[in-house]
Amino acid sequence: MEEYVGGLWDRFITRSARRDHPEAAVKLADLERTLGVLFRALGGDAGLRVAPAASQRHGARRRWLSRLAATDERTAPASLDLETLRLPPEIACFPERALNRDLFVWLIAVAAHEPAPSADAWIVRNQIATLRALKALPGLRSRYDRLVAATLAERIAPAALPADEAAQERAVRQALAEPGTVGALPPLTLRKAKPLQPVPLWLYPSPLDEAAKVSRGDTPEEKEEAEEETRPEEVGVGDKRYRAERADMPDNEAPMMLAFRAESLLSWAEYLKVNRALDDDPDPGAKAIADDMDKLAVAQDNERVASKVRFDLDLPSAAADDLPLGAGIPLPEWDWKRHELRADYCRLQVMQARQVEPIPLPEHLRRPARKLRNQFAALAPARRWLKAQPDGTELDVDACVRLQADRLAGQHFSSAGAYLSMNRCERDLACLVLADLSLSTDAWVSDSHRVIDVIRDSLMLFGEALAATGDRYAFHGFSSLRRDQVRFHYIKDFAAPFDAAARGRIAALKPGYYTRMGAGIRHATTLLERQPCALRLLLILSDGKPHDMDHYEGRYGVEDTRMALIEARRAGLKPFCVTIDREGASYLPHMFGPGSFTVLRNPEELPMRLPMLYGQLTGH
Repeated sequence: MEEYVGGLWDRFITRSARRDHPEAAVKLADLERTLGVLFRALGGDAGLRVAPAASQRHGARRRWLSRLAATDERTAPASLDLETLRLPPEIACFPERALNRDLFVWLIAVAAHEPAPSADAWIVRNQIATLRALKALPGLRSRYDRLVAATLAERIAPAALPADEAAQERAVRQALAEPGTVGALPPLTLRKAKPLQPVPLWLYPSPLDEAAKVSRGDTPEEKEEAEEETRPEEVGVGDKRYRAERADMPDNEAPMMLAFRAESLLSWAEYLKVNRALDDDPDPGAKAIADDMDKLAVAQDNERVASKVRFDLDLPSAAADDLPLGAGIPLPEWDWKRHELRADYCRLQVMQARQVEPIPLPEHLRRPARKLRNQFAALAPARRWLKAQPDGTELDVDACVRLQADRLAGQHFSSAGAYLSMNRCERDLACLVLADLSLSTDAWVSDSHRVIDVIRDSLMLFGEALAATGDRYAFHGFSSLRRDQVRFHYIKDFAAPFDAAARGRIAALKPGYYTRMGAGIRHATTLLERQPCALRLLLILSDGKPHDMDHYEGRYGVEDTRMALIEARRAGLKPFCVTIDREGASYLPHMFGPGSFTVLRNPEELPMRLPMLYGQLTGH
C-alpha cells in the first residue's frame, strides 16, 4: 500500500512540477531534413550537419516545486561548432506546438547568421546573431516577438531572485527584447549564486570547446599525425557530443574487496568505456549511462581488443596480397581548416588481383544481361542517311521536289541541299566507374547477398550492357589504410575489352579497408581526363561517408572529397554518385551538389538500376 501511494504521489508531484509541455512537443527527428535544407537556404555553412544536442544539468535556480520533485534539472542547449549544428532533440518549452516549431526555425536562423569567431562574450555574440537574422529575414520579426514573450513568461521573475541573479536576469530580458543593448552580463559576487537560467532562443558554447583532445594511435607514425593535426576532437556516444576531461584509467586489478573504499563509489561510476580509437563499446547500456552524465572522463585504455582489430585490418603478406602495378603515385589532399592543398600528402598504389582465373558470366546474371544488351544495342553506333545535304552519293527526291516547288512559287534558297549522305553516328563519350571497396562492403544486405556481392553483380551487368554500345569505359575500385596506403584496384581500362579476364578480376574483388575517397577520385580524374571525348562521366559507387584512420573523417574527409570533385568538374568531367547509404542525403548535396547523386533504398536494385542511370546521364 505504501508503494502504491508513493507511486501516485510521485506521478502527481512530477506532473505538477514540470515546466515543459510534452503534449505540444516537437521532435528534431521529424524536422531534421527540413531544418538542414533551411539552414543552407538561409546562408549557413553547407558543410555543417544538423544533429541532436546532449542533455546536461544547467545548475540554474528552479522553482520550489521543481526542486521538490527533482524536475527541470537538465537541458539540451543548441550549439554550433566547425562541423555540426546541434539542436535539442525535442522542444516542449511552450504550450503551443506552433511556438515550439517556430523555436526550431529561429535557432536555424540564428545559427545561419552566427558572427565570425571572436573574443566577444556569449551574450554579445547571440545579440549580434539575432540582429543579423532579423535584418536579413524581416519576416521573422513577428515570430521572434512571440517567442520572446513566451520565453519571458516561463522564466523566474527577477523579483524572486537574489540580487546578483536578478541583475543577470534583467540583462538577459533586455538583450532578448532589445538585441544589441547589453554589452556584458553583470558578475556574480555571492558565493551561493546560481548560474543563469537557460535561454532557449540562443546558441550556447559548443561542448567541442571543452572536449578532451584524445590521443589516437599507438605507433610513432600515428602519434606524429595526431600531434600534427590541429582539429580538436569531440568525445561522444552515438550521435551526441559531451563535455569531457582527461583522466587516467582506473586501476581495477586489486583483488576483491582489499582495495575497496566507500568514498570512491561516485568517482568510479563516472568512468565509461568509450574507446575512441576503435569506436568499440562492449557495454550495451553505455549510451544510457552517458545520457545521465554531465561530463565524461576519457582515458587511454590499451586492451587486447584494440590490438586484435588492428591485426585484422593490417595489410596481408606480399605473397597473399594483390599485385602492385608500378611505383606509388603521390597525390595532394585538401586541408579545409588551413584552406590549402597539401602537395604529395597521400600515396596511391595501383593494384591488380593476383592469379585471376577468367570466368564466364555467372548463370544468375545471364538472363538480365541478355535483356540489357538488347536494350543498349540501340545506342550502338550505326550508319544512317542524312537528308537535304549540299553534297552526297544520291539525290534526295523529297528535297528536289520541295526545291522545285519553291522555285515555281518564286522563292529560291541557295543554301538548301538536294542530296543524301551516308554518315556513321558515333557516341563521343567515356565513362569510368569507381567502386568503393571499403570494409563496410562486407555487410549483409539480405540473407544471401553482401554489399560486395551487389557491387560485383552490378559491374558484371554494367560491363555487358556497355559492351553492346561500343562506348569507351573503365572499371576501378579503391580502399585505403591511412594516407600512405591508398589502394587503387585495376579491373578494366578504356582500351581493354570486357572479356572473361575482366569478369575474373571483378569476381576477385573483396572488401578492403577504409574510404579515402578524395585520393581515389583524383587519380580517376587523371585517367578519365586523358580520354578525348566530349562527355566524360565519372560514376562513383559508394556505401558510406569518406573515412580513414588518420583523422580522415567527419568534415575533413567530406571537404577533401568535395574539393576533389570540384577539380574533376574543372577538368571537364561529369561526376555522379550512386550510394546505398540511407543517410547519404545529409552530406552528398554538399559534396556532389544537387542532381549529382542518387540514394538507393534497396541495395539489391543496384545491378539493374546502374545501366538505366547510365542511359539517363548520357542523354539517351
